[in-house]
Amino acid sequence: VQLQASGGGLVQAGGSLRLSCAASGRTFNSYVVGWFRQAPGKEREFVAFITWGGGSTYYADSVKGRFTISRDNAKNTMYLQMNSLKPEDTAVYSCATRQLGGSVSSYYRKESYLYWGQGTQVTVSS
Repeated sequence: VQLQASGGGLVQAGGSLRLSCAASGRTFNSYVVGWFRQAPGKEREFVAFITWGGGSTYYADSVKGRFTISRDNAKNTMYLQMNSLKPEDTAVYSCATRQLGGSVSSYYRKESYLYWGQGTQVTVSS
C-alpha cells in the first residue's frame, strides 16, 4: 500500500487549503483512511477519518465545522478540505490507512494505522 499526500502550503488565517491523499496498491473498500497532524514540539494528533466503502466520517472537535473529509473512489484519492484556517492549524499533515475492524474509537488512534504517507506542511500565518 502506498499513500501520497499533497496540497500543503502557506495561507493566511481565514483562508482555505485542500489536501489530497492518493492511494495505491490494493482495493480499499474495506479500509478506513485518516488524516493526522503534528505541530512542532507536539505529538501527532488525529484530525479526521473516512471509511472508504461507506463514507462514514468523524472529526476531531478542533476542526469540526471547518474541515471536510471526502473521497473519490474512482481516483482512489481522499481529500481534506480545510476552511477558516487558524494559526494553530499549522502542522505537518499526514494520511494513513488501515483495515476496518475493531471499535470505531480505534480509528482515531494513530497507533492503529499500519500504512502512512509522507507528510505535507501546512502553515497558517496570522
